[in-house]
Amino acid sequence: MTAKLRVLSGVAAVGLVLDQITKYLIETRLIFGDEIAVIEGFFYLTRVHNRGAAFGILSNLPESMRLVFFVGITLIAVAVIISFFRKLAPGDRWAASSLGLILGGALGNLCDRVRLGEVVDFLHFKLWQGYSWPDFNLADSFIVVGVGLLILELIAIEGDEDEASESV
Repeated sequence: MTAKLRVLSGVAAVGLVLDQITKYLIETRLIFGDEIAVIEGFFYLTRVHNRGAAFGILSNLPESMRLVFFVGITLIAVAVIISFFRKLAPGDRWAASSLGLILGGALGNLCDRVRLGEVVDFLHFKLWQGYSWPDFNLADSFIVVGVGLLILELIAIEGDEDEASESV
């Protein structure tokens, strides 16, 4: 197994396991709709379920269509992740870690969709002037962080290429 494959699979496995453990703990300790203040007025643990995508998008689709759609989208995302991964340089552990985070998050939410038909969300932030950020979970966080890290790497690579072309 190559170093970059060990990184990808390790990060994805840790992400998937952490996501599923935290969701299990929420499901076994909170009743649907519960809210526990961690930092009063700012951060709460909740138990809500999201039948749709981010921000509840497509939650009104019939259940059978939702499952097929979201499983299909996840499988396409996994194929894209594998395609990107195969193009990485052998020692590119940074991008492999980023793709591992995205893969672990995608698989974590897929597990929920297959098991429950919806995703368990439990992280809730109340922001300024009474605005509440939509509830999310660790899988969502891993996906966002992974994408963010890939963007930072692309910016860094572009900057390196600009410097190299200027020195020629």
